[in-house]
Amino acid sequence: MDYKKSKAPVNTVTRNIMDLCRDTNNIYESVAIISKRANQISVQIKEDLSKKLAEFASYNDSLEEVFENREQIEISRYYEKLPKATLLATQEFVEDKVYWRDPSRDNVVAES
Repeated sequence: MDYKKSKAPVNTVTRNIMDLCRDTNNIYESVAIISKRANQISVQIKEDLSKKLAEFASYNDSLEEVFENREQIEISRYYEKLPKATLLATQEFVEDKVYWRDPSRDNVVAES
């Protein structure tokens, strides 16, 4: 998913519980799915941010000198303004863009 182009809100939004448990019939299962997806998104965002910040890193032997790199600050601010991973994951789940399955249910269907 391209989190930069997501329609997810930046602030917390009140959601209808019945909409979240529509596919799973269990709010706790829905929250677990959203949580796992949020972790995946969070790792992806962190990797992207680390790669971009590493491009502008300046390494010095002296610990006393601290350089403020303007590009690093702008990149960090951009990533701070993005919606949080939980909001992105919830938006994906509501829009049915998250693939999930329950192996215990798959076995029951296969045995029938």
